[in-house]
Amino acid sequence: MNRKIAVVGLGYVGLPVAVAFGKKYPVIGFDINENRIQTLISGTDYTNEVEVEELKEAQIDFTSDGSKLKEANFIIVSVPTPINAHNQPDLTPLLKASETVGANLQKGSIVVYESTVYPGATEDDCVPVLEKASGLESGKDFFVGYSPERINPGDKIHTFTTITKVVSGQTPEVLEIVADVYASVVTAGVHKASSIKVAEAAKVIENTQRDVNIALMNELALIFDRVGIDTAEVLEAAGTKWNFLNFTPGLVGGHCIGVDPYYLTHKAEMVGHHPEVILAGRRINDNIGKYVAEVLVKKLIKLNLPVQGARVTVLGLTFKENVPDLRNSKVIDVIRELQEYGIDVQVTDAQADSAEAVREYGVSLVSYDELLPSEAVVLAVSHREYIEAGWVQFDRLLKHGKGIVVDIKSALDKESKPEKIDLWRL
Repeated sequence: MNRKIAVVGLGYVGLPVAVAFGKKYPVIGFDINENRIQTLISGTDYTNEVEVEELKEAQIDFTSDGSKLKEANFIIVSVPTPINAHNQPDLTPLLKASETVGANLQKGSIVVYESTVYPGATEDDCVPVLEKASGLESGKDFFVGYSPERINPGDKIHTFTTITKVVSGQTPEVLEIVADVYASVVTAGVHKASSIKVAEAAKVIENTQRDVNIALMNELALIFDRVGIDTAEVLEAAGTKWNFLNFTPGLVGGHCIGVDPYYLTHKAEMVGHHPEVILAGRRINDNIGKYVAEVLVKKLIKLNLPVQGARVTVLGLTFKENVPDLRNSKVIDVIRELQEYGIDVQVTDAQADSAEAVREYGVSLVSYDELLPSEAVVLAVSHREYIEAGWVQFDRLLKHGKGIVVDIKSALDKESKPEKIDLWRL
């Protein structure tokens, strides 16, 4: 292959991409976070997405020096695309990365974006930045493509190389080059989209579909809770039908499912359509944390326990189980709502970084072994450590081993629950 690859952004998405290519070709791995670069050079991936041995195998020149990108002519951009406080797309990281790439862009290069965006963002938002920073003309001096990331944090089965890769290019010739480059490492093969916009749209609806489906499960959970039946048992029964979709209720956060629908709705509003189903799903999912907290408060009252000053333990703060990623975690909604009632909330997490928890949410994590006995425990994130500890851990976590356990994801075995525990599941 006559393409020198660089990957811009070495987070949960970019690093696995860089490592996959680095096992076959020399790769430049660029990130603006100097700490991230130094830890990777030392052989450590604190996101736990890449094993130490894999990192050693890959030929990656890790750097925070943008000028190194001049050595590459196939640049993959995989930076975060978050939302702001008003649930509007925040393209700042993407546009800043485009400036850095543009300032070091060589003639004949191809820039492929993997970050989640709305249809049209690559050509309408990123290309002008590349042109301005480089002084080069898109479609003549350099070319762009789009290949949406499909990394599932914590998933060791569905990985970069084993998931079909959607690819697109500015011209048919560029599409073929992009397809060939990715096909050289992606064993699952590639799917050639007819245009960049089609590839962008495909990405943004993948997680929007999941969001809407989970919203339906969450709404059903709210109904079944009022009816007095167990949602998990209902889903187990319904799941015996061959075409019933396997979705479960829960907190919907993270940097994909809880974010991507807002990129699509933003574009929809731009073209004059108000998306009702998608936004309704978002409203339901965004309010689940508040609902969980309210249920717990009602349970405290019913058990004749004082609410103000009560201690509640929250197990888990990350956005999903068995990953250290704290971005856009909805557990914080449960915590803040409980604190509004004057409850003393102590939070622990077996995977998260303590300094990042303070930085992201102002939450000081307590070591699991130092947790004080409480009136109630919320199993917010079903990390393997908490599941393996099982019901016996509540002998210590609850005062006198008696009290309320809120198991949001129905991760604990209901049948073996001790009698002195009052269990609620979403």
